[in-house]
Amino acid sequence: MPINHDGLNEEISYVSNESEIQHIKGLFDNSDPKMHEIAHKLIIGDQHSVDELTKKALDDGFTANTILDDGLISGMAIVGIKFRDNIIFVPEVLIAARAMKAGMTHIEPILSASGIEPIGTIIMGTVKGDLHDIGKNLCIMMLRGAGFTVHDLGVDTQSEEFIEAVMEHEAQLLGMSALLTTTMPNMGKTIDAFEETGIRSEVKILVGGAPVSQELADDMGADGYGKDAIECVDLAKKFVAMKN
Repeated sequence: MPINHDGLNEEISYVSNESEIQHIKGLFDNSDPKMHEIAHKLIIGDQHSVDELTKKALDDGFTANTILDDGLISGMAIVGIKFRDNIIFVPEVLIAARAMKAGMTHIEPILSASGIEPIGTIIMGTVKGDLHDIGKNLCIMMLRGAGFTVHDLGVDTQSEEFIEAVMEHEAQLLGMSALLTTTMPNMGKTIDAFEETGIRSEVKILVGGAPVSQELADDMGADGYGKDAIECVDLAKKFVAMKN
């Protein structure tokens, strides 16, 4: 089914990778035009419209999960790609995040009341010496939307803090982010610390950030590399499925 929404089609046109285009279109192909409108308003950061459209969609009988998956998360997926590719920058991401939060204000109480068990637990943090967190926060929003319990350790996170959090929360997954080439080696040091502690086999470790690549992730001993928030969520789902 074609996407009959000019604004949303324009946003999708910014995606240059063909496989990503097909993936993004797949998110919207079978969804209602009202979800397309929510996604578009989120992408452009129209907080008021996302708030009103989410309320109206609930009143019209759409489920909280449908609005979350087909509207809010699908829209944020495009935001994540545009941010990664330097089409938009931090201010636009923050505005889009506020718009998503406006929609989640109506969605979260319904999801909490449903009693649905989280699909997994993940610890997230930016590594020691690095104070950048926009990309990490995008991943966290989408992971929570996908049904994960996420414990965010923030920025400048020591190896010991990652280890303590994984043990305390019995997390199956750990996600580490770095934006600087000078702080990226601390990902490898943290993985080594997990080995030394003897719990490396108990947790799958995902890494990401501007200087990171699949090759570097492999070299440092990570279990997975996500180049953007979409891949982060896909990897997390895959690893949880493997453990279950």
